[in-house]
Formats: sequence, structure tokens, C-alpha cells
Amino acid sequence: MKASKLLSALYSALLAVFWFALAVAVPLLCRPYYYLMARLLRLSEKTGFSTEVIHEAYNDVMDYLLLGAPFATGQLKWSESGMSHFADCIPLFRGALIALAVSALLLAVSAVLLRQDKLRLHHFCGRNPAAIAAAAVTLLGLVLGIWALIDFWSLFTFFHAVCFPGKTNWLFSYRTDEIILILPEAFWAITGTLVVAIAVGGLWLTARLWRCGRQK
Repeated sequence: MKASKLLSALYSALLAVFWFALAVAVPLLCRPYYYLMARLLRLSEKTGFSTEVIHEAYNDVMDYLLLGAPFATGQLKWSESGMSHFADCIPLFRGALIALAVSALLLAVSAVLLRQDKLRLHHFCGRNPAAIAAAAVTLLGLVLGIWALIDFWSLFTFFHAVCFPGKTNWLFSYRTDEIILILPEAFWAITGTLVVAIAVGGLWLTARLWRCGRQK
């Protein structure tokens, strides 16, 4: 069977989707991650809210986003506008988890086909599809990282303009939506860095394992 360039490109994209979705799922599903960030960022000291109040508010929001629970922010104040933004986030967050499941299934099927030699992938410039995906995502990560270092708010605004076109309800006021006090800019910067690091690291690890597997 002749190696397919198109399928190889699609496979690289599939790997990128899988690792990005997995990277997003880590902070979404691992609530201790937020608890750790809340402690490291000293949110209780900065906001005056107790650790219990902060955790309760965060858990209520995540239950709404991922489990379909009624919207709540614990003991913190919230507005209809703030709630509407979180409603806008539901398709993105759940979509990431669906993308993770679907891409994992497709990768499992393709792995079987590759082992049975029913699927052959082209290696561009001698690089396997995982290495191509890793290089592309690394470049993207560098661009986003430099952008964030120069002007994080500009990047943050661009992200919301792309994900929530025409919406302004993501611009929270702490007077009406106290949840914003426990989700500061620093939290999003660190979480964004974590997502990129997991995706890039995972892709390069996949590329390395792929290369080692071919050498055996």
C-alpha cells in the first residue's frame, strides 16, 4: 500500500487535536489543580474570602459547566450577564471533552490499522506525523507565548473575540460578579501555559516513541 500524504496530514491534525483536548481536560477535570492555584496565588488573602468559600464557588461553576447543575457561585454574588457568559462556555468546554473522546477513538482505530499494515502514512522530510504535529504546535505555542509576554490582555481579548464573537458579557465587574475575583488573570495565564506545555510535550513524546518503535 502506498503511503498517503493526505492521510498523513490528517493524522498529524488528529494527534494535535487529541493532545490539545487532553491538555484542556486536565484543568477542567482536575479540581485539585484549581485548589493548588488558589493557594499559590493567595486568593484567600487577596479577596478576603475563605478557602471554603472559594472552593465552593469554583465547584458550583464547574458543576454547572460540566454536569448541568443549576448555575450558582456559592456565597459569591453573580449577575444574569455573568451567568450568560458561563452558559456560552458550556459548548466549548463540553466540546473539548467530546473532541478528546472522538480523537482518542480514531487514534485507537488507526493504530490497529497501522499495525496490520492496512494504513500507511507518508513521512514528510523524513519526519513522522507526530513530529510534524509537534513542530507545528510548538511554533504556535511560541507565537502565543511571545504575544502573552508582550501584551497578555490583548491575547486574552483576541481569544474571547474568536470564541465568543460579538459578545461582551465576558467583561466581568467584581461588584456584580464576585467570581472574577477568584479567577484572576494570573490563573488564566498559568493555565494557558500548562495547556500548551502538555500539548507540546505530549506530541514530542509521541514522536519520540514513534521513532523508537520504527527502529525496533
